Amino acid sequence: MLTAPELYTGDDGRARFRDRPLPLAEGTPMARLSALAPSGGWQMRRSPVGFASTVHCTTTPQWLVVLQGQMEIGLPHDGSTRVFGPGEFFYSNDTLPAGAVFDPRVHGHSSRLLGDQPLVTLFVRGG
Repeated sequence: MLTAPELYTGDDGRARFRDRPLPLAEGTPMARLSALAPSGGWQMRRSPVGFASTVHCTTTPQWLVVLQGQMEIGLPHDGSTRVFGPGEFFYSNDTLPAGAVFDPRVHGHSSRLLGDQPLVTLFVRGG
């Protein structure tokens, strides 16, 4: 079993983190694999030193993998943050609740680059 962080929208409309179990039931004892999941495509992104986003929601659920640099995700409703570095990943699934009007004090997250190295990330959309 592998556990991955998931950024999701709670019942109250606020972004939160939780652990998402990823069963590794396939492969061999030396190379355990998860089930093959469908994908809606992938994108690479390079963000320069100083990158910071405003508060926003994820539009399409997707895996985010940090390949270079450090990325901080901030939750505006409680001020908490999490930092992800090279080789770390999370499932970004904090979409705007159906019928809600976006309020940056309640919904979504911010992101910014930490340090003096550009941020390189891989996004893999859920299928």
